[in-house]
Amino acid sequence: MNLWLRLISLIVVSFFRPRIDPVRNVSRLKFRVWLHDLDTSLHMNNGRYWTLMDLGRTDIMIRSGLWRPVLRHGWVPVVSAGQIRFRREMRLFQVFGLETRILTWSETHVVIEHRLVSRARDGSPILNAIALVRAGLYDRALKGYVPMAKLLSEAGIVTQPPDAGPEVKAFLHAEETLKRAA
Repeated sequence: MNLWLRLISLIVVSFFRPRIDPVRNVSRLKFRVWLHDLDTSLHMNNGRYWTLMDLGRTDIMIRSGLWRPVLRHGWVPVVSAGQIRFRREMRLFQVFGLETRILTWSETHVVIEHRLVSRARDGSPILNAIALVRAGLYDRALKGYVPMAKLLSEAGIVTQPPDAGPEVKAFLHAEETLKRAA
């Protein structure tokens, strides 16, 4: 139930927050680790990181206006790959931020970075986890992925994808290698 409350709260609040450019801006959300986020080691469950990242992507979709063509056409967001690096545990009641940004895209998929950041006692940032996600929009009627150019043009965005950094290239290469192994 707690995830539904976070999602509903996010959707309502996102409509009142400033609009963002999905290509140039970062979505920043604040959370706190609650009891239901913990695993048996009494730190945030690794699955919860992925669930919260869904909220970061939702915030970008709403605040950028990308949600309009998605709902209009009934497209379904699908995550096809993800890689995460856990750096520091997050404990009960710890406050942290989730930073989500689009790094680049291909013809039918986008690569998104998620950073979970907390603060040290002196106020300096602590990177608790960083993840890369490859996702696309699936059109069930056409049985295929929606071209990113179509999504962006319907949202009034005309731009080229940024160059992929070395970490993105390595992530995509590993994803392709794993796909061939299946």
